[in-house]
This record gives sequence, structure tokens and C-alpha cells, in this order.
Amino acid sequence: MNQLPEKSVDLIFADPPYNLQLQNTLLRPNLTVVDAVDDDWDQFDDFAAYDSFTREWLAACRRVLKDTGTLWVIGSYHNIYRVGTILLDLGYWLLNDIVWVKTNPMPNFRGVRFTNAHETLLWCKKSKDQKKYTFNYHAMKMFNDEKQMRSDWELSLCTGNERLMVNGEKLHATQKPEALLYRVILSSSNPGDVVLDPFFGTGTTGAVAKKLGRYFIGIEKDETYIRGAEARLNSIQQQLFPEEVFGKYETKRTAPRVAFSTLLENGLLMPGQRLFFKKQRDKSAVVLADGSLQLENGDRGSIHKIGAQIGALPACNGWEHWYYEDAQGELIVIDTLREQIRKDQT
Repeated sequence: MNQLPEKSVDLIFADPPYNLQLQNTLLRPNLTVVDAVDDDWDQFDDFAAYDSFTREWLAACRRVLKDTGTLWVIGSYHNIYRVGTILLDLGYWLLNDIVWVKTNPMPNFRGVRFTNAHETLLWCKKSKDQKKYTFNYHAMKMFNDEKQMRSDWELSLCTGNERLMVNGEKLHATQKPEALLYRVILSSSNPGDVVLDPFFGTGTTGAVAKKLGRYFIGIEKDETYIRGAEARLNSIQQQLFPEEVFGKYETKRTAPRVAFSTLLENGLLMPGQRLFFKKQRDKSAVVLADGSLQLENGDRGSIHKIGAQIGALPACNGWEHWYYEDAQGELIVIDTLREQIRKDQT
């Protein structure tokens, strides 16, 4: 990862070792052995070694992440709280924790604990002060039958034809389902973005990124996993479609910026014209030639500042609160004029 340019990736999804600390062989009630995670890559001498490893790779991720990018980390109760502490220590800022509720979890065969039926994903931006990052709210709402998507995701484990097998055995003990990565990538990246996975494994992140019109970078050191991931990715034919097909939504937040003064430049409003706050004719301001508004008491400022002042509000989106009077005497919100400008520019 240190070979990648600084601030070069838009989204990072990380599925690091969980440090499960398994002590003994896990048996089912019929005495068959459970194929648990006992690989070398999940072995650490102690918590200090794991914390040092975690701090190193998270710092490397922060270097290559764009100032508009975000990072996802998935883990279990064994590691996610340690990872979360280190994330905050490095300056990341949590946006959400997502609970992946497994619809078909592995039972607790010994019956001494609750069945571990979920994992936690932490979604972070680079810093508390980061203003811009991608969240495709409208795409996720449509994806969820036009309801706001919640932070609890009910999805099954990776099974069936999706699970990569070699000689009847799982290629990777913790292969994640594509459905999980589909939500991660669709929600927090755009078509053409670069998605980085520093623990690539069997290539689930790359497979979903390819299907959704994103680019990807995968980092993996295990040759067996690499061969499996390459075969998987080579079987996916990347399609060229308009961005809308891959989940691109144009919203007011992402649309090209239009200054209020542009309405004057294009003759849609005139200096001296009066605007009305929230359709109230007793609350008005005059448009000045420089694109500011002026109240009767002489106070002047932007459509947002004067809107907040006249409405006694802590903040105001002037585009949605100021109205102009058309030739028929009807009051129309000025945001319709902004949309007209955007339409003319396309």
C-alpha cells in the first residue's frame, strides 16, 4: 500500500484478521470438526502485536484515501472495539456502525454462549472536519423499497455457488457475501471511483466493484487466494453503461453549483425585484445587483443569511425559502430558476 500515491483512492473496504484467539479444536455434537479460522494470517502473539499491526495498516489507508473518501472496516467482537479505538486515535471520524445480522449463523455447538449471529462494520471519514464524502442516500432508499435504509442489514453468509471451493474445501474461511459488498460500494462510491481492499482474499470487493462500474485495487499475499480471485474476476465481463445504471443519482447536493447572482446574469430575476420569505408577503427583501438581498432596515446579505435573519432561524437554505412573483401574481420558489439554469447548462 505504501507504493500507492497519496490521496489516490475514493473508498476503502477492509476485512482484516479478527485475531480470534482460538485455543482448541471446535467440534460439532456429532464430533465432526468445524472448519474454523485457524489460518496463520489470524495468529498474533498478543493484543499489543495486533494493535500495532492494526495501527500500521489503518495509517497507510489514511494516507492513500482522498480527502473526500471514506473507509469501511468489518470485524467481530474479538477485534472491532480495538479497531474502533485505533481509528479514532488516528483521526478518523465515525459516520455509522452497521450491524450485519446473519440469517444463517453458525450455531454455538457447546451451548455455553449466545450464538454469534452478527458482525459489525464501521464506516468512517478521514477526519471530523471533512465536509464532503459520498453517500448515495437516494440510491439506497430506492434499493430498500423507497424506505430509508437502516443500520441493521439482514444478509446470509456466503454459501452455495458463490463460495469458492478447492477439492471440496472452502478456499477462504471468511469469504464475505457479495450482497454485503454490494451495499457498501453502492452506498459510498460512484461509477468510475477507485475502491481499495487491503485484505483482498478471494476478491469479493473487486468482483462487486467490477459489476457496479467501479475500478478496484486489491492487495493480497496468499498465492492460493490470488489465483482464486483472478479466476473469479476474469469470469466477470465488465459492461459499459451510463452512470445511472450503476447507481449514480444527481441530487441537489451533487449537482453543479449555481450562484444566486447567475439568476440575475441570465435575466431570470432583476435588481430591485422583491422576494418573499416562505410565501409570506409581509416578509420580503429586495434583490440587489450584486446578488445580495436587502431588508427594509438596511441589513443585507446572501439569500441564506437574510433568510435565517428574517425567519429567526439558526440556518437557512435560501433556495427553498425565498419566492418570486410571476406575471400571473403566483409566488414561485426560486429553486425552480436554479433548476432551469442547470437544465440549460446540460
